[in-house]
Amino acid sequence: MHSTSSPVQDPTSTDPQRMPWLSLVLLTAMGFILVTMETMPAGLLSAIAGGLRTSESTVGLLISAYALGTIVVTVPAITLTRGLRRKPLLLTTIAGLVAANAVTAVSTDVALSLASRVVAGACSGIVWGMFAAYARRISPPSRAGLSLAVVSVGAPLGFAFGTPLGSALGTAFDWRWSFGGLSVLGLVVLVLIVVFVPDAAGQPAQSRLPLHRVIRMPGIGIVLAVIAAWMLAHNTIYTYIEPYLRDSGSGIRPDVMLLVYGVASIAGVVLTGAVIDRHPRLLLHTSVLVFVVAAVLLLAAHASTVTVLVAAVLWGLGFGGASTQLQTALTVAGGDNADVASAFLPVAFNVAIFAAGVLGGLLVRHSDGLVLAVSMIALGVVAFLLTLRGRRTAFPRRW
Repeated sequence: MHSTSSPVQDPTSTDPQRMPWLSLVLLTAMGFILVTMETMPAGLLSAIAGGLRTSESTVGLLISAYALGTIVVTVPAITLTRGLRRKPLLLTTIAGLVAANAVTAVSTDVALSLASRVVAGACSGIVWGMFAAYARRISPPSRAGLSLAVVSVGAPLGFAFGTPLGSALGTAFDWRWSFGGLSVLGLVVLVLIVVFVPDAAGQPAQSRLPLHRVIRMPGIGIVLAVIAAWMLAHNTIYTYIEPYLRDSGSGIRPDVMLLVYGVASIAGVVLTGAVIDRHPRLLLHTSVLVFVVAAVLLLAAHASTVTVLVAAVLWGLGFGGASTQLQTALTVAGGDNADVASAFLPVAFNVAIFAAGVLGGLLVRHSDGLVLAVSMIALGVVAFLLTLRGRRTAFPRRW
């Protein structure tokens, strides 16, 4: 495989093989903030619509605007800045993120709110694009997979707890408190990163490949194909979980289903962290298969409350570590160009979120909610076959 940059150790550590736990926890906290910030409008549609004197469908565009910023800016921004030292770039983008979110919190104009969300999404994409290589560079090489698993915990925590807490705060007080509070939290984490997280060097000029050559590197294409299939399989039913549950006859409320999934997904990240440095390919195959089994249960036993909840647990266990596993694969396949390779992940995720909204909407418009489980099975099987196809280049026995 390609060589990787030497790790830069946490300045608070005297042992080069010691994990920089505090630094990784702070990066995890920022991941929690990123996900919560992106999905916050979903739990406050009516409140924001009333505050901005517009429709709920227009408020829904705040999520789309955020995703658009990530999709458009991430890869070119990471490509242009890969020679810069990592910490100053990280701090600058976090500051931009906090400022843009603060504008959303105080804005009374829909156009300004949408513009601030595009900027926030762009900054978020750059941070996500840096996370994988940054975490690996400041950690011992033998624990690279574990370090990435740790920083990846922030995403499922954001989905499971960040958005519901923000929704509760906005409902109890005012939706602007949710966005404002998130900016304050981001500012606190920013200060802590200044103090405790070590810097890491940028990529040397002689090892930088043009963008078109990075995407053609062995393994990159197949990893992106797995991301597209697996993320679409997940997001289509996740986005439209309410129609599925309504038509399933299980009697489960969407908030209960998503909470069970969210807690299980955190367990999936923990399991990934424990195994990924030793058996990455087996872990990936098993994760996708567990995901498909969950989909089969959601279809075959849709009327059983217990079985659907068991399926939610399996869904979370299988998919919870997906981001960590695929981010690791991209980082390893990218070698010295890991920053650019890793930048494709948030772009692919947000494209899948957008595509899932369109696909799921078409499916439920022309059929009942159970068809979403069918799409989960079909796309999950495609993802599994792609992981088999990439065993030599994208997913070797040892990453």
